[in-house]
Amino acid sequence: MTETLSAVTELTPEACWDLLRSNQFGRLALTVGGEPEIFPINYVVQDGTLVFRTAQGTKLAALTVNDVVAMEIDGFDQTSGWSVVVKGQAHPAEWGADFEDAATAGVHPWVATRKHVFVRIVPRFVTGRSFVFGPEPGDD
Repeated sequence: MTETLSAVTELTPEACWDLLRSNQFGRLALTVGGEPEIFPINYVVQDGTLVFRTAQGTKLAALTVNDVVAMEIDGFDQTSGWSVVVKGQAHPAEWGADFEDAATAGVHPWVATRKHVFVRIVPRFVTGRSFVFGPEPGDD
């Protein structure tokens, strides 16, 4: 008997967090001037939140106007793939315990520029899916 795999499977919250912890690179989606924008970021998971670094500029300015963000990570191999989406609120970790905690998270800029601002994403929703790739066109 041949085992049939579901084409799309919802990931458990635990599986989503495992994938988030095992990766460092994601895409941050936010609104800039009324338009959606996507920025590549490197991040770490810290105490149920995501932390990344940035400098003064577009991302930081946009977060002062609208702190609602989404972040997505994904991966794949020859036969299957997965995607995790985090939706929540982002705020600069600017002072006190929040800044001190973020500074110990171990996130370092990938680009050789100074990025003194830590931003913490507090998730409201974490969802994910895994999926099996379909046959090549004409293979059916």
